[in-house]
Amino acid sequence: MAIEVVSASMMTSDETTHMARCVGGDRWVVSWLPGRTLTGQQAVTAMTIATTVEAHDEPTEAAWAMLDDLALDLGLTAREAVYMVAIENRDYRKTAKPRRRTLE
Repeated sequence: MAIEVVSASMMTSDETTHMARCVGGDRWVVSWLPGRTLTGQQAVTAMTIATTVEAHDEPTEAAWAMLDDLALDLGLTAREAVYMVAIENRDYRKTAKPRRRTLE
C-alpha cells in the first residue's frame, strides 16, 4: 500500500484509482471527497482510507478500527468513508470507460 507524491502536486496509489491534488499551499482535494479542501496530512489520511478500502473486499475488525481512527480525522465515521470511497469509485469507473469508435 504505497502512496506516491508526484512533484508535490498530486498523490496517487498503486492500490486505488483515487487521487489527491494540491490546489495551492497546503490545500488538497481528494477524488472521493468532492467539494472538500483538506490539509496535506488529511489528504494522506484520505488516500490511506481509499487504499485500505480497495485492499479489503470486506474489512476485518482490525481494519474497521483503523478506518474509524482515520475517518475521525476527516470528520467522518468509518462506514461513511467506506461508502464514499466505494460510490465515488463506482462513478469514476462508470465514466472512465473509453468509447469505441467504428471506422466506416
